[in-house]
Amino acid sequence: MCICSNPVRIIHSHPVSSYMNAFHKQFFFSLSRCSSLFTCGRAKANRTSMFGQQADRVMALGEWEEYWQRNEIGFHQPQVHKILKNNIDKVLNGRKGVRFFFPLCGKAVDMKWLADMGHSVVGVEISEKAIRQFFEENNMTYTEEPVPAIPGAKVYKNSEKNISLYQCDLYAFSSSIDGQFGAIWDRGSLVAINPADREKYAALIISLMAKDCRYLLETLLYNPDLYEGPPFFVPDEQLHSLFGSSCDIELLQSVDAMTDLQRQWGLDKFTQNAHLITPKSS
Repeated sequence: MCICSNPVRIIHSHPVSSYMNAFHKQFFFSLSRCSSLFTCGRAKANRTSMFGQQADRVMALGEWEEYWQRNEIGFHQPQVHKILKNNIDKVLNGRKGVRFFFPLCGKAVDMKWLADMGHSVVGVEISEKAIRQFFEENNMTYTEEPVPAIPGAKVYKNSEKNISLYQCDLYAFSSSIDGQFGAIWDRGSLVAINPADREKYAALIISLMAKDCRYLLETLLYNPDLYEGPPFFVPDEQLHSLFGSSCDIELLQSVDAMTDLQRQWGLDKFTQNAHLITPKSS
């Protein structure tokens, strides 16, 4: 008895066909890469067109610490900021005991002003000197302790006024560290971070906003071709790009804030805007 197996058919790929397949793959890979490079190049060109010499401006955290060490802190204001005073009722919206967040808080006297009104304050600042000066200049005792979730970070607290100031990189902070907030006062923070980091910054701020959060924000408008910053130019269209998909944005005021200082910077126009940003209702 003869048992015959089915014949096995062997198919050889044609060398020309293999070559063409490889060619097509390489062609479309190259085309895709060129498209990506073109898109990136166009985005960079648009950014440069909008932000002038500020487009690629980068300041290291150490530079801000050096400003504090040298006492070159012209950005600090010894009085409560007018934007906050003029719009506090809109920020509070009838609420009491609101948790306020201060990004890049420095030693802003606004923090004590709000604490004296019965609100609690959480701030983030890279300069230890600024934080210590805040408590000492306001005759407030404070405790100092490490933050286990952020290597190298410390938190300085005054329990009587319910003020907690974290000394760390802002981007190391999150809602898992100290929850979300019912209000945010951003004076000199968005305008101080590197322009290329604004998407990351906006994502952090949005993550810190409670459902009823009211975010008061100062932005500055001027010709970025004339001054490299900081403070940096923040156009309204970018503000809407950063926050508009998840938040409502209301322009509260727009004033001419030109002084001799801005003239020394070489500017011919300087506008200060105040915005109220709130999460969109779901």
